[in-house]
Amino acid sequence: MAGTRSSTRQAAAASSSPTSSQGAPATNTGSAGRKRKGDSTPGPKSKRGKKGNGKAQATIEDTMPAEEKEEDSKDVEMKEDEARADEGTVEAKEPVKDNGLNDLKEREIAVQAREDAMKEKEEALENGKSEGKESANGIEENEPKVDHGPNGDSSKMEKTGEIEAKEDVNSASKDQTANADDAVEESSKRDESTPSSILEKGIIYFFFRGRVGIDEPSDVNDVARSYIVLRPIPHGSKLGDGPIGDAGTNRLLALPKKVLPAGPKDRFLIFVEKAKASMEDIKSSFVSSDYATKTAGTRHTPAATPIGEGVYAITTTGRESHLAYILTIPSELSEVQKDVGLQERGSFVTSVKNPQHSGPANTNLPEGPDYPQEILDEFRSLRWMPLQPKLLDYVNTQFLVIGHADNDLGKAAEQQPVDEKHDKDTPLEEMEKLEHEDELRVEHLKGDDSIFVDLGLSSKEYPAVQTTW
Repeated sequence: MAGTRSSTRQAAAASSSPTSSQGAPATNTGSAGRKRKGDSTPGPKSKRGKKGNGKAQATIEDTMPAEEKEEDSKDVEMKEDEARADEGTVEAKEPVKDNGLNDLKEREIAVQAREDAMKEKEEALENGKSEGKESANGIEENEPKVDHGPNGDSSKMEKTGEIEAKEDVNSASKDQTANADDAVEESSKRDESTPSSILEKGIIYFFFRGRVGIDEPSDVNDVARSYIVLRPIPHGSKLGDGPIGDAGTNRLLALPKKVLPAGPKDRFLIFVEKAKASMEDIKSSFVSSDYATKTAGTRHTPAATPIGEGVYAITTTGRESHLAYILTIPSELSEVQKDVGLQERGSFVTSVKNPQHSGPANTNLPEGPDYPQEILDEFRSLRWMPLQPKLLDYVNTQFLVIGHADNDLGKAAEQQPVDEKHDKDTPLEEMEKLEHEDELRVEHLKGDDSIFVDLGLSSKEYPAVQTTW
């Protein structure tokens, strides 16, 4: 039967004329046909023709003679099918009667070729690149490849595998580059254990700046203003090695009183000087500067001096909110930290001022925070409400901090019933985990100088962490 290898062999066996093996050159049967070698008569071709832009390889059928002239028309039809198959548009034709053996073998070859191609694709994904030298059936890529029908061919699968492998490698490379400069690591396990009473957590830094012309303050009276920098991290994250990446969510808080409240009787206002700030924005506030005056000549403003670093959490008990911290740097408190009001562990009750209500003249800012109406509605008619992290994202937000007498976290670290029911960690446990991770991170960096590394500052341009006056 025309179109199978067995029928070609039968035609060859039936031919006894020596001249029939020297067939005339193949005739171009249309744009879909292909030129065959001049020393063989075009024999019937399988519908699973070869594909490719290069010169077709000689097959057994090409070297065998053909007897019946009526096969030419069928050969033309099959050539047209081949051209359409190259474009993946071959439609299934009426079944050809055959003993089924050869079709079965060809299907097995096609299946094996597809399996080999898939194997090469998997290897390309694993190795990050495709070998690209051999196709699934061992033929060079610059030679015609076996067509596997509408399901695609091995060359396409290899190219697809190579592209996907390159994309995976590039994606992994980008992730590694992004994570190389950021110690913050996402953790689903940590997210599950972190209590819901922790509204926000992150890294906290404490600074102060000397008065004009005083580079080295001798006591608190020589301090012009103190600062707190908050660098929030995701709720379910943990700390690894390296500096903290700049997510552009930093907040610079100013303490007009210069010191932190030492007990419940101390109630000080803090305001947001910069919100959603990058590290470049923070650096611009900490650098030293010189300016000219008409009466005193050139005046010098010293750079801000770091005095502490640690971890913090904003927690809620339902009725009130707390800002709690645990120090990592310095390892031991000295007179500077104690005079400013820092402790190894500390917490404050916090309440945000309603900008729609005026306060004492000496506490009012020239401009209030630009809250949207939905936040203003949350205040209702109240003058104060518990601190929420989102309020710290607005410049000039003012909030009150009330001191805690003991050197611990107090109510800020207490577990709430809803978290206890779901077997969550207590706020204290989560903060101790975070502080331990921060301690290891600092040791692997440059000790106390890790503050400068984190903030992108140069330790040569700023004073070292100060512990004594």
